[in-house]
This record gives sequence, C-alpha cells and structure tokens, in this order.
Amino acid sequence: MEKFTQHKGLVVPLNRANVDTDQIIPKQFLKSIKRTGFGQNLFDDWRYLDEGYPGQDCSTRPLDEKFVLNFPRYRGASIMLTQQNFGCGSSREHAPWAILEYGIRCVIAPSFADIFYNNSIKNGLLPVVLEQKTVDFLIASTEAEEGFELDINLDRQLVITPNGERYSFEIDPYRKHCLLNGLDDIDLTLEFSDDIREYEKLRVQRAPWIFNKLH
Repeated sequence: MEKFTQHKGLVVPLNRANVDTDQIIPKQFLKSIKRTGFGQNLFDDWRYLDEGYPGQDCSTRPLDEKFVLNFPRYRGASIMLTQQNFGCGSSREHAPWAILEYGIRCVIAPSFADIFYNNSIKNGLLPVVLEQKTVDFLIASTEAEEGFELDINLDRQLVITPNGERYSFEIDPYRKHCLLNGLDDIDLTLEFSDDIREYEKLRVQRAPWIFNKLH
C-alpha cells in the first residue's frame, strides 16, 4: 500500500455524525473485491439524485448540488473533516477503498468505529482523532475560508493549520510504523520470509510423516 508520511491538502467538511459504511459505499456496490472502481460511488446516495448501480457511467448522472462533496470549492480535496463515530455499521473494507480512490488520504474526526479505523490503516488511509472542540473549530475554519488546507505530519503526529496552529494526535506505534512504511499485513509477513522458509525446512526434517503423500 502507499506510504503515509506527510500530506498537505485541501479540506472538505462533512459535518455529520454517525456516518455509517452503507452511506460511505452503498451495499449494491459490494459485489467486486478488486479494491478499485469505488471512488465514483463514494457517498453515492448523497452525491447523486438518481439511484446508482455497479458499472454505471457516473459522468452523466445528476448531482445533488447541496451535498458538500459536489461544491466546486472542495473539488480535489484530499483531507476530510467529519463528526463522531465515523464509519459505524457493517465492517465493509470497501469503505476505505472508496474514500482512498476518491482522493482522500486522511479523515479527521472526534471518534471512529473500531473496525473502520483498523480497515483504514490497513489500506493506507490515515484516521486522525482530535477533540470535539478542535474538529468543530477546523470545520468552521474550512467553511469560512475557501481553499483551506491542513498539513498532516504522521511522523510528528501533528495536524498543522495555515496559521501555524498545531494539534497533536495519538496513534499506536505499530500502526504508525505500518503507515510510514506502506506495510499491510501481507507485507509484514513477507519481511520474515527467510525465517518462514527456514522453519518449513526444519519442520520437514522433524516431522516428515506430516508431509508423506497418501497412496
């Protein structure tokens, strides 16, 4: 997966609490497990005025101009601000896939659903937890100032505003290591491939009966 070290980008405010995974990527789009093709259907029920279905050409669909991701000023945003309990509901990994493919690298909220939080990190999406009052302040700043950007420094665990305000966030050292180095669970396992091969050789020698072919 792609490394996350430091990222500076335009911010979009999704000022809603309890956004569940069916709102992030509706159930009809879960037939594919390719990890790609979901970005155009992120928040499908909110972004479009018609009903979406897999394989649809979204370029001609009618947009709901009242939904924040459709505002021209937030086009190209790569950081999302949102409210409590983001990513609740079913444990679909398609949710972070859709967010990442849309172009969002970091989601900031007062809290996240546990499974969504873990799925995000395993796919290279950084979930940042900040205090409620800080999130509210940043959302108000984003809405008040067009082109508002934030600088996310994972190594120093800081969110930095254009005015230089700094907000620290916590992250488990193991998860931080994985993001900084772009390592998913398979990559981590492959780091020990030599040890695994050596163990398999010894296992054959010590318990050959396990590997005997049945006739």
